[in-house]
Amino acid sequence: MTDRQGDFAFRSDETTGRWPEMTYGGALSFLRRRYGRDLTGVDVAVSGIPYDASVTYRSGCRLGPRAIRAASVQLAELGAFPFGFDPFETLAVVDCGDCMIDPHHPETVIPAIEAHADHILRQGAKMLSFGGDHFVSYPLIRAHARHHGPVALIQFDAHCDTWADDGARLDHGSMFARAAAEGIVDVARSTQIGLRTFNDSDHGFEILTAPWVHRNGIDAALSVIRERAGDAPVYVSFDIDGLDPAFAPGTGTPVSGGLASWQALEAIRGLEGLNLIGMDVVEVAPAYDHAEITAIAAATVAHDWLCLLAEAKGAKRRTVGRV
Repeated sequence: MTDRQGDFAFRSDETTGRWPEMTYGGALSFLRRRYGRDLTGVDVAVSGIPYDASVTYRSGCRLGPRAIRAASVQLAELGAFPFGFDPFETLAVVDCGDCMIDPHHPETVIPAIEAHADHILRQGAKMLSFGGDHFVSYPLIRAHARHHGPVALIQFDAHCDTWADDGARLDHGSMFARAAAEGIVDVARSTQIGLRTFNDSDHGFEILTAPWVHRNGIDAALSVIRERAGDAPVYVSFDIDGLDPAFAPGTGTPVSGGLASWQALEAIRGLEGLNLIGMDVVEVAPAYDHAEITAIAAATVAHDWLCLLAEAKGAKRRTVGRV
């Protein structure tokens, strides 16, 4: 019997490939990737940002990274659907664990997250981040903009998150107004998808509301997203409340009428060819979840984004049946 099975997360020294694991046991990391902070030769670093002191309703998404990791076990078992390949034959991915945040000193939150992201990005890896509440996207985007210039933001969300900001608030509903004002987000290249709450201004973003997507379809939405993004560096921010509560009850500010999980996955899979530089998946609050359906959706969205990066690096799709 080979010793190369089980607990890849702490037993392996490899950044590609994978070992057989028990789906119901073993050390948990995202998609069973090796834990580590040495990112030499690594394409993507996965990291949790377990902060939720900026919420406006239900708290608990500080436990989101843990839940998303746990929900990823089956995705690490088989070839990726619908891509038909193992992304880790091509893509080197490491789980960096979580950013250390002291919520009792709120003035340190933004610098801590920025420094954590800078450390990863300086080593040449892309970053896949798990919140935490949506405010964490702001320091993450600041770090990405420092390395790539202003980003085209593709934001999946029930809310615009561009309500009035005074430049100092730690609020998960206003930080993108601040990001736009600072110029770290290129609003002319950016699109918000799935919205179903109201703001008096679009702040320059293209807004594709959930009813519009339901009526016009994912292909129409992707056409708008791709045309606006062009060749700009694209940062994807996926608030899980962009999904309807039927598909994602485990979140702090659920809003009826949202995207179905299949719509969101088709939209993520349709981003191939764009200059994808980073992603966060936020607002998973496991205390409100049922049978892990929210965490499973979040893990799958993140998994499929990694598959796009593997494809861009040379992984070839293989399909069986009508895909």
